[in-house]
Amino acid sequence: MNKKYNILLTLIFAFSISASAQSPDTTVHQNGSYVIDQVIAIVGNKAIKQSDIENEYTQLKAENFQSTGDLKCMVFEKMLQTKLMVNQALLDSIVISESQLESELNQRLEQFISQAGSVEKLEKHFDKSLAEIKKDLLESLRDQQLSNKMQSNIIGTIDITPTEVNNFYKKIPKDSLPTINAQIEIGQIAAYPPFTEKAVAEVKDKLLDLRKRIVSGERFASLVVLYSEDPGSAGRGGEIGLSKKSALDAQYAKVAFALSAPGEVSRIVESEFGYHIIQLIERKGDMVNTRHILMKPKADPESVTKIMHALDSIAMLLRKDSISFEKAVLKFSMDIDTRLNRGLQVNQRTGDTRFEKDQLTGGDLYAIKKLKTGEISDPFESHDQKGKVFYKIISIRTQHEAHKANLKDDNSMLQEMAKNAKRQSILDAWFTDKIKTTYIHIDDSFKGCDFRSKDWLKAGNQ
Repeated sequence: MNKKYNILLTLIFAFSISASAQSPDTTVHQNGSYVIDQVIAIVGNKAIKQSDIENEYTQLKAENFQSTGDLKCMVFEKMLQTKLMVNQALLDSIVISESQLESELNQRLEQFISQAGSVEKLEKHFDKSLAEIKKDLLESLRDQQLSNKMQSNIIGTIDITPTEVNNFYKKIPKDSLPTINAQIEIGQIAAYPPFTEKAVAEVKDKLLDLRKRIVSGERFASLVVLYSEDPGSAGRGGEIGLSKKSALDAQYAKVAFALSAPGEVSRIVESEFGYHIIQLIERKGDMVNTRHILMKPKADPESVTKIMHALDSIAMLLRKDSISFEKAVLKFSMDIDTRLNRGLQVNQRTGDTRFEKDQLTGGDLYAIKKLKTGEISDPFESHDQKGKVFYKIISIRTQHEAHKANLKDDNSMLQEMAKNAKRQSILDAWFTDKIKTTYIHIDDSFKGCDFRSKDWLKAGNQ
């Protein structure tokens, strides 16, 4: 069972909605025909039903997941593993955070409702009430959290030595080495425009006016759609979702947690993202759910012109080799994250400094089309991770052609692959041991599966 499969199966459809709460006569669709739902496996005191397999299988097919073996058997084995870890977690009295479970449940439900379009459409899709969907999802999420915690206990902390990475690499057949697509590293020198007191005052005046309208009876969520500059939450009426203090901007969190009554609207709050007004939706333990309207002051044209001229001058110095790129970054760049990284941008998808070209968007993608390695772009407008407007010049620092993975160019990736293989080896040994001491019954209809571990079929004869 490959790493890609494990990750996708864990995440697909937000862990999928378990059908284990359905009655024995529930019908599910299988290969174009309807079959009677039934228990097909028991692991300890945990059951797996036919509908569990069908739901996961249908979702993977919808995602066009490609498998080298029988996909249903792969889904089934993953479920057997999960149930075995959950069973052991219960025997070991492993405890999970109920508040965290509730938070994740609410987030998943919001996601499902958003995908379906409405609560009514979601209920129609599953032919269940929202309460029934929530109950099924709660059971699925609880099992997932228990198995995750059990897995962490089994594996512990994994360290990998250079020798282990080298040995792992040597064991991979050359024709099985992954192909690494062409990648580039991009350096940037960034400048943020200053905001005048007038620009800040204009934003505050607008937010004060909106706050008055809300207090006077207008719906906060309706005004979010019209005025908020946070595209991530605007589609949800500005709702952030249940969050701990640590997950929020410090100033935002300070004000959000000071609100006491649902519906209460805060004063104006300045955060790293801009200026907000916040409305409390609910408090649950150490978590809070709020909605907000975000506005950002705009730089005046004169300030932007000065910054563009300054960046243009820096670009000229670099093109004349009057200063090195690294020194120019330290001297001029205003972006702390890349400034301390020799100007190199970080790929948020991978955590690495390399990008495939199709992972770039906006100005970066347009600028690199005209650049060779070491050349400097003209200044252009961009947005940082907090949505703030800034201006920058960029340079392609390195280019890596498409190639088969090797120790010299792809050591960090091979190190992670070796770690994953070591984790899997520890898990496999644990499964082998626990299968021998746990009651397991597998229905005859799955006895033909070519499982990763043959011990399942031996156990199935118990």
